[in-house]
Amino acid sequence: MSMLHTGGGATAHRLLLGSRLRRLREASGVSREDAGYSIRASESKISRMELGRVGFKERDVADLLTLYGLEHGEERTALLALVAEANAAAWWHGQEDVVPSWFQTYLGLEEAASEISCYEVQYVPGLLQTEAYARAVVLLGRHTASPEEVDRRVAVRMRRRQVLAARRSPQLEAVIDEAVLRRPCGGPEVMNGQLEHLIAQAALPGVVVRVVPLGSERPGAEAGAFTLLGFPGTDLPDVVYLEQFTSALYLDRPAEVAEYAAALERLRAAALSPEASLDLLRLVLRDN
Repeated sequence: MSMLHTGGGATAHRLLLGSRLRRLREASGVSREDAGYSIRASESKISRMELGRVGFKERDVADLLTLYGLEHGEERTALLALVAEANAAAWWHGQEDVVPSWFQTYLGLEEAASEISCYEVQYVPGLLQTEAYARAVVLLGRHTASPEEVDRRVAVRMRRRQVLAARRSPQLEAVIDEAVLRRPCGGPEVMNGQLEHLIAQAALPGVVVRVVPLGSERPGAEAGAFTLLGFPGTDLPDVVYLEQFTSALYLDRPAEVAEYAAALERLRAAALSPEASLDLLRLVLRDN
């Protein structure tokens, strides 16, 4: 069984374990109803387990593996070992008031992804934001938030950046509209610091920044901002993340993911090369 590249987080392990259980159930010809009956649960409980939306009991997983014909061997041992990791508390545990449930899934996927590709039209991608810029973004969206709430929201965003410093960090590709770089979020000093940080991050071996210049037709941009999370070499499907005002969509059907992958390819073609994008970043910094 393939494992995640970093060990991932609890969310990713739940998704991985659920996905593997579904594949084993389908391969053995067992219905969700019969699987639920075998562990004294409902069909909907099996569905939630397979979607990674609930925690797992080791006894239930062991009984299901036996039902699916996996009574011995390394794969059974590995799957049972995943139970504890799938139930582990995530680093944002205790921060649920500033990390909504619909975003917790994304944080888990972001931690586990081997490849992260995003297109942004309004703000610098969260993983590439400075603390001052993140604070300005939070304040724009939370006019009535207390200073303590703002601090905690910014702290969560800064904690996310650690994924780029991990021993096996993901490959990050950010396609950014030039308007993002010229929008004075937080004022000139904050933007200058953000541009300097972007230039430094773009020089890292695992980070690619591409800028779509003003005036470009931007084919593929009609979808708006989106993030494509890749998990090659694992049982997890690639996922498209679409953030909305008070919720998010997660698309993992191959046909839907392929549409966004094609849109991203068109945006890459419309964008400047990484080298030319760096030159533009430096130019915008000089112009500020």
